Amino acid sequence: MADTPLTVIGAGVVGLAVAARLAPHARDLVLLDRRERHGTEQSARNSEVIHGGMYYPPGSWKARLCVEGNRQLYEFCARHDVPHRRIGKVITAVEDDELGPLEALLARGLANGVELRFLGPAEMARLEPHVRSVGALLSPNTGIVSAHGLMDALLAQARAAGAVTRFRSEVTALERTSAGWRVTVGRGATAESFTSEAVVNAAGLGSDEVAARAGIDVDAAGYRLHCCKGDYFAVVPRKAGLVQRLVYPVPGQVSLGVHAIVGLDGRLRFGPDVEYLEGRALRYDVDAGKRATFGEAVRRLVPAIADEDLTPDTAGIRAKLQRAGEPMRDFVIAEESARGLPGLVNLVGIESPGLTACLAIADEVARLLDVPS
Repeated sequence: MADTPLTVIGAGVVGLAVAARLAPHARDLVLLDRRERHGTEQSARNSEVIHGGMYYPPGSWKARLCVEGNRQLYEFCARHDVPHRRIGKVITAVEDDELGPLEALLARGLANGVELRFLGPAEMARLEPHVRSVGALLSPNTGIVSAHGLMDALLAQARAAGAVTRFRSEVTALERTSAGWRVTVGRGATAESFTSEAVVNAAGLGSDEVAARAGIDVDAAGYRLHCCKGDYFAVVPRKAGLVQRLVYPVPGQVSLGVHAIVGLDGRLRFGPDVEYLEGRALRYDVDAGKRATFGEAVRRLVPAIADEDLTPDTAGIRAKLQRAGEPMRDFVIAEESARGLPGLVNLVGIESPGLTACLAIADEVARLLDVPS
């Protein structure tokens, strides 16, 4: 008999959502994280946007779970007093040649079940007079949320249902046994292990490494992650009121583009850019020398913001399955019985819209593990 029915590796927003969803059905569920507290990597360093779901191919994990997660997340935040606002978002074409891609994005969003509306230049000028536009899409159900508030609420829910949380606990080995899985935490003389009937790998930036420790060839499986850094610049307070909604450009193949983020605190930021890192040496510095490049991207959307209105803010790192220059890839959400590893669920490449989709991802994990709703 295993020591615990379920172990969740990773206490970011997705791991916390999985733990909160499954703890009532898995007595003494164990939640592990290598850091000193929950949610210190991807989940703490992002745009804190509740996405609509218009960007992703119909039928993909990202499309389905984002649309469902959007609905669930607003309900959860209202029920648990998590700070959030349904402020809406515009995706603006600033040149005529972007209208075709914008119309294609409208069609994709509607196919995904997203509420979207086309805005002509005059209507856009009334809504966002400081934003350049020859036409735009309005997503009324896009919003903003306190990522930390959300994670705190999920952690409290998991603990209330009996989950055991262990921080500073890096998983260094995973071995399939007759009792399920032997999970080893730590190294050398301080290493300790326990058995778990099932394991959910929600380790974010380290999820491919955890999958490899379970015996998966991550390159052959397509699970290898590439760390992509994104910097943000803040706008001086006197110009923070130039936009009232989230403002995005028409997206490219690789990213959604540098966009305007209105914070719950009223601050206005722009970001993130795209900078792939070598290896796994994580760094969160923001290069002030990028100000001029950011300024160009910002003025393409909001001409009234000058370079001197921008100051370096925060940075985040995204766990991407695609390499630099490659098109976006879908989430990996897989129960690994087909690889001879029953009871292991891998969640790999859970970047945006992972925060929005976290509750829907947790429901999918429950389905894969045959946990009742």
